Amino acid sequence: MDMDQDPRKRLCFADGRRKVDYVLVYHYRKRSSVRGSPSQHRLSIISNGSYPLGVEEKDPEGGKDEPAEVVVDVEPLDPADGEKIMIREEFEGNLKDAGLEIECDKENKAHGHAFIRLHAPWQVLSREAEFLKIKVPTKKVRHSRAPSESQDKPESHRYFWPFCRYNINSKDTFFDNATRSRIVSFFCFAHESSLLHDEWARYGAFYKYQPVDLIRKYFGEKIGLYFAWLGVYTQLLIPASVVGIIVFFYGWATVETNIPSQEMCDEDQNFTMCPLCDRACDYWHLSTACGTARASHLFDNPATVFFAIFMSVWAAMFLEHWKRRQISLNYSWDLTGMEEEEEHPRPKYETILLQKKQRKKKNKKNKNEVVTLNVVLPSQSGHEKLTWRDRLPGYLINISSILFMFGVTCSAVFSVIIYRITISALMAMSPDPEVKSNVRVTVTATAVIINLVVILILDEIYGMVAAWLTELEIPKTETNFEERLILKAFLLKFMNAYAPIFYVAFFKGRFAGHPGDYVYVFNDYRMEECAPGGCLIELCIQLSIIMLGKQLIQNNIFEIGIPKLKKLCRTLKDKERAPKEIVEQPGRRQQWHLDYDLEPFDGLTPEYMEMIIQFGFVSLFVASFPLAPLFALLNNVIEIRLDAKKFVTELRRPDAIRAKDIGIWYNILSGLGKFSVIINAFVISFTSDFIPRLVYQYMYSETGTMHGFINHTLSYFNVSNFKPGTVPSISSLGKDVTFCRYKDYREPPWSTEPYQFSKQYWSVLAARLGFVILFQNLVITMSMLVAWVIPDVPKNISEQLKKEKTLLVDVFLNEEKEKLQLIQSLFSRDLIQEQQKEQQVSDQTSLPLQQTQPEPVPPATSPASTTPRTRPRAASFSQFTRQMSMSPQSNITQHTAV
Repeated sequence: MDMDQDPRKRLCFADGRRKVDYVLVYHYRKRSSVRGSPSQHRLSIISNGSYPLGVEEKDPEGGKDEPAEVVVDVEPLDPADGEKIMIREEFEGNLKDAGLEIECDKENKAHGHAFIRLHAPWQVLSREAEFLKIKVPTKKVRHSRAPSESQDKPESHRYFWPFCRYNINSKDTFFDNATRSRIVSFFCFAHESSLLHDEWARYGAFYKYQPVDLIRKYFGEKIGLYFAWLGVYTQLLIPASVVGIIVFFYGWATVETNIPSQEMCDEDQNFTMCPLCDRACDYWHLSTACGTARASHLFDNPATVFFAIFMSVWAAMFLEHWKRRQISLNYSWDLTGMEEEEEHPRPKYETILLQKKQRKKKNKKNKNEVVTLNVVLPSQSGHEKLTWRDRLPGYLINISSILFMFGVTCSAVFSVIIYRITISALMAMSPDPEVKSNVRVTVTATAVIINLVVILILDEIYGMVAAWLTELEIPKTETNFEERLILKAFLLKFMNAYAPIFYVAFFKGRFAGHPGDYVYVFNDYRMEECAPGGCLIELCIQLSIIMLGKQLIQNNIFEIGIPKLKKLCRTLKDKERAPKEIVEQPGRRQQWHLDYDLEPFDGLTPEYMEMIIQFGFVSLFVASFPLAPLFALLNNVIEIRLDAKKFVTELRRPDAIRAKDIGIWYNILSGLGKFSVIINAFVISFTSDFIPRLVYQYMYSETGTMHGFINHTLSYFNVSNFKPGTVPSISSLGKDVTFCRYKDYREPPWSTEPYQFSKQYWSVLAARLGFVILFQNLVITMSMLVAWVIPDVPKNISEQLKKEKTLLVDVFLNEEKEKLQLIQSLFSRDLIQEQQKEQQVSDQTSLPLQQTQPEPVPPATSPASTTPRTRPRAASFSQFTRQMSMSPQSNITQHTAV
C-alpha cells in the first residue's frame, strides 16, 4: 500500500468509492495449500458488485496474470472448524439481508487472520436513522443580538430535528463520522487520529484544554463524557490543592510556637515513659519523640478542621459543577431529547432462557402430558423470562464469595499487623542501639510497602472475581451487566484499598490495654500502640504511600508497560505461528491490519475505578493529609495525556456509544461525598488531638492556655504492679523509676479505683461525640445549601432551550405558511383559468338563444360538470383555511401532526 495515498482512499473497498464503515476479523486454519487448485471453503468478495475471483486473477498493479493461491483440504476439517465456517457464512448472509455490503479477504495462507469489510449504503443509513430518531440540523436561523451586545455579526444557531430521508442532496457527506459510527460502528479515519494525537495525546499539550468535541466525534459520547468528567475533576482539584498547601504551610509556620510540641521536646520536664515491649524494652524519655511530635503538628492543627469542612463542601460543589457541565454537553451534543433505547438481551441470557424452555418441554414429555403445540408462540415466548429462582444459586454464590473476599482482605491486614508486632519485638531485642532507635520508622515503612504490594495483587484478583460473579447473576442486558460489575468491583477494591487505612485511623492502639493489663496476640506479643505524637502521623504516612504507590505503579507503569508487553508477546506468538511459505509484504498492509495489532479495548471501568479510588483518598481522610489534592492534581495532569495516548495509539478504536451521563459512577461519587463527611468527623474527633486540646483549654487549664497539656494526657503507673516476666530485663533507669507514664485518661495507682477510666476520659468522649454530630449537621447543611444555590441547568442553556423551542415552532410555521401560499396560488390560477373558460363559453352563445331560455343556468352547475374536481378541492381548502383562521392553535396542531 502506498502510504502517500489519501487516507480516505486507503479505507475504501477495492473500487475506491465505497467507504469502509466497519471491519470484522476472524482466524482461519487450513490443512494444506497448493497453487492452481480450487478451494472448498474460500471466501470471496460478496455483495459489492464484483464477481468471485477465479483460480487466476490479474495483479492490479502490474497487470500480470498470476495463479491465485488457493487451499485444498487434504484431510477432513475439524468438526468445530466446519461449524465455525457455517456460523460465519450464516452471519454474513444476515448482514447482506440487512442491506450491508461486504468485501472479504482471500484466505491465501495455511492459517492466519482474515478481514471482512462492511459498507452501509444510503438506504441502510437513512432507514436506521429514521428508526433511531437521530437528530440532524435543520435550517440555520439567524437572529440579531440584544442591543447591549455587539451588532457586528448576527448570531446564528442550528436547531435539530429527527431525521427524515426526503429532500437530501449530499447523501455521501450528510452523516458525519459520529453518526455513522452509531449506525454501523464505522472504522475510524487516519487524519482524525493524527489530529487527536497532535492536539491531545501529547505530554507537551498538558497545559491545553482537552478537545472534548473532537474526542466525542471520534470515540462517541460515552468516552467523550469520561474525559470531560476527568477534565472537570482535575480542574476543580486546583483550588483544593491551593488550600491544602496553605494548611500545610500554616502547620509548618506554627510548629515552633506550638506549646504541646515544645513540652514534648523539653528535656527538663523528664517524662519517663513505660516500656514499649515486655522484657527487652527499657524505660524511655518522652523528649526522644520530639521529631514525631513536630511532624504531627504539620497535619494535626486547627487549620485541618477548616480544611476538612472545606473539602466536604468542595465535594458537593464538584458534583454540582459536573451536573451543569454534563447538561451543557448534552445540549451541545444534541442529547437533551435522547430516548432510552431498548437493549437486546445478552447471548448468555438467551442461551440459559432457551435451556430453561427445553427443560420445561422435556419435563412435560416425561410426565406423558399431551403437548398440542411443539413451537412456542411469540406471545408466549415474549413473557418467558428468568426469575429470581433461576438466579438464586448465583446470588448465594455472590454473597458468600464477597464475604469471603472481605475476609481475605481483613486477613491480609491482620497478617501485616502480626508482622509489625513481631518485627518490633525482634528489633527491640537487638543489641545495636541504632537499630533500637529506628524501630518505629523501619517497621512503619516496611509494613506500608507490604500493604501496597498486597493491595496491588488483590486488586487484579478482585477484578477477575467481580467479572465471574457478575456472570453468575445472568444479567439480561449489557447495561445491567456493567452496573452490577461496577458495583461489585468497587466494593471489593474499596475494601482492599482502605482496610489498612481504616485500621490505623480507628482501631490501632484502642485495644492495646494499659501497663499491667496489656492485650496479647498468640499469648506472646503485645498489641501495637500509636506513636507518642498520636496515630494521625501514622495515618498520614499510610495514606500517602498507598495513594502515591497506586498512582505511580498501578495507574501509570501498569498502563504503559502491560499493553506494550501484551503487544510484544502477541507479535512474537504470531511470528512463530506464521507460515514460512508466504511472507506478507509490509508495504501492502492496510489500515485495518495495523489496527488489529493494537490492544483490544476493555471498557471504561478500569479508568473510572482509578479515579474513584483516588477521589476517596482525596475526600475521605483528607483531614490527615492536606497535600492529597496536590498529588492527585499532579497525577491527573499526567493521567489525562497518558489515557489519551493509550486510546489513540495503543488501543483499537472502540464502538461509539451514545450516553447522556456517566451512569452509576455519579451515584458512587455522591455516596463517597456523603461518606467523607462522617469519616472526617471521626478522624478529627477520635484520631487527632483536636478535641482533647479544646477540652483541656476550656475545662481544665488554670491559665486558659495549652501549658500543661502533655502532663494532663499522661497517666501514672506503679512499676511494682508489672506482671512477672514483663519488667525490663536490663534497664539503665530501673532502680530510680517508681512511676512510669503512659498516654491515657486513667486513675492513678493511689486512687480508690486505680487504672480505671477517669472523669477526664468521659468528658473528652462526650465532647468527641458532640463534635461528630455538630460537624456532620453543619457540613451536610452547607452541602445542601450549595446544591440549592447552584442550579443544575446553566442560565444560558435554559434560555437557549426556550428560544430554540420558540424558533423551531416559528420555522415550521413559516414553512407551513409557504406551503399554504403555494397552494392558494395554485387554486387562484385554476380559478382564473376556469373564469376564462366561462367567459369564452358565454361569448360563443348567441343572443336569440339566450332569449328563448328565460331561466339561465346557475353558474355553479355548468362548471361543475366541466371540471368536476376543481370545485370540491377549492371548497375543502377554503374550509380548511377558515378553520385555521378561526383557531389560533391550529397551526401548531397541524405542524405537530406533520
